[in-house]
Amino acid sequence: GGAAEETLKDFSQCERSHGFTLCLAPSYQQFPRLCATREALRTKECCPPWDGDGSACGASSGRGFCQDVQVPDFPDGPQYPFSGLDDRERWPLVFYNRTCQCAGNFMGFNCADCKFGYFGVNCNERRESLRRNIFHLSRAERLRFISYLNLAKHTVSADYVVATGTYREMENGSTPLFANISVYDVFVWMHYYVSRNALLGGPGNVWTDVDFAHWAPAFLPWHRVYLLHWEHEIRKLTGDMSFIIPYWDWRDASGCDVCTDELMGGRSPLSPNLLSPGSVFSSWRVLCSQAEEYNEQGVLCDAREEGPLLRNPGNHNRNIVERLPTSAEVEFALSLPNYDTGAMDRSANMSFRNTMEGFGDPQTGLGNSPRMGMHAALHVFMNGSMSSVQGSANDPIFLLHHAFVDSIYEQWLRRHRPSLSQYPQSNAPVGHNSEYHMVPFLPLHRNREYFISSKDLGYEYSYLLDAGEFPQNGNVLYAASFKPFIWLFPPVSAYSFLFSLHLHLKSSML
Repeated sequence: GGAAEETLKDFSQCERSHGFTLCLAPSYQQFPRLCATREALRTKECCPPWDGDGSACGASSGRGFCQDVQVPDFPDGPQYPFSGLDDRERWPLVFYNRTCQCAGNFMGFNCADCKFGYFGVNCNERRESLRRNIFHLSRAERLRFISYLNLAKHTVSADYVVATGTYREMENGSTPLFANISVYDVFVWMHYYVSRNALLGGPGNVWTDVDFAHWAPAFLPWHRVYLLHWEHEIRKLTGDMSFIIPYWDWRDASGCDVCTDELMGGRSPLSPNLLSPGSVFSSWRVLCSQAEEYNEQGVLCDAREEGPLLRNPGNHNRNIVERLPTSAEVEFALSLPNYDTGAMDRSANMSFRNTMEGFGDPQTGLGNSPRMGMHAALHVFMNGSMSSVQGSANDPIFLLHHAFVDSIYEQWLRRHRPSLSQYPQSNAPVGHNSEYHMVPFLPLHRNREYFISSKDLGYEYSYLLDAGEFPQNGNVLYAASFKPFIWLFPPVSAYSFLFSLHLHLKSSML
């Protein structure tokens, strides 16, 4: 609580008085600490220097340049009938109209980082990461994963802050309103911010039919970028460049089989809505989870702690979700050849995106289904923090779930090999056209840029590997040698990993 409620000014003083060198490390989420200043907001420029040469965007070294942001004017769908009302419209122009445009394989709000799939000082080392089933991890690997989650939850982000007020409330930038927050909670906030209702002015006056990452075509690309950034931040925090998010294959599951104290937390004997005290996650506190309260007050989430993580899997409303998705339903969704259709919202019929998201019936493909399926079914089934769109990322099961959702998206891309033109250029709900910059990411990512195979982004799923197929030269990031993270378990050796993968592939062929 105290860390999350520090003001930006307080943190700067702490940095000066205690030599907090971590504060200087650059990153690339919204809002970069170096761009959350009165000067940056009033000049609308977010082009911080790269530490390597001291020039803005690393321009002197050819890493990137400070350029005007180009935002297209393709028309949006009718779901959101406003213009110039919400800070997320025409992202990021309300806050910044000049940002770093990075060259080559460089990326980051100051071009200090590498594009996804590239590593090394000069970002010229190409490696492929392997996302694996969480039940195929060794005990040491599972412990390391949970330890990393907990470390991220309890480490105040040195690199970025989150907005606690609108641009208007910041008096057009002259009074910055930002909060310090943990590395994990930055991502909780991002998921809240992208999906929150639009504030029309005053208590209770909101527009609910708007979401810049859900209910429309960008749902799958946006969450793909979200997971990639999350992996990247954990790597930077821990120094473990082999870190990769595992997935939970929930097809045909009868219950939450990852809900054990060894994994994501069992049920508390004291209350069915709480986690077992034997789980580290039982002490976690959530934020940005009270959407109705923010709407009643007409304000943004202020990033304060709001209570314990809640979960009560299986005790949900059966009229909304009957059960967890089946293999047959996943296969039906994969068989749909059109990425999106019609109004490209929850009403879309025979739309892979809408069926996968959970608003198209997974047996008929018809939109506006009275029951939720697929992705949405998991959220409802968890019956707690996960069941609120805006607060769902508070539960770390969110990561395992969305990694598997992303793997199904990847299967669809490989099966149908769509052209980039199949992703809609215009008339999608606001935030979802192909050229729209994803809210609230800095550096900027366009939706269409992630309508491509995961292989082009440097990662693969273990269950999608064909028998005998393996990344070239065995250059799998997971099996690479690296400096161990000293207060956690040492990394699995390349030999033991390759041998376990060999056994897994062999058994899957039997």
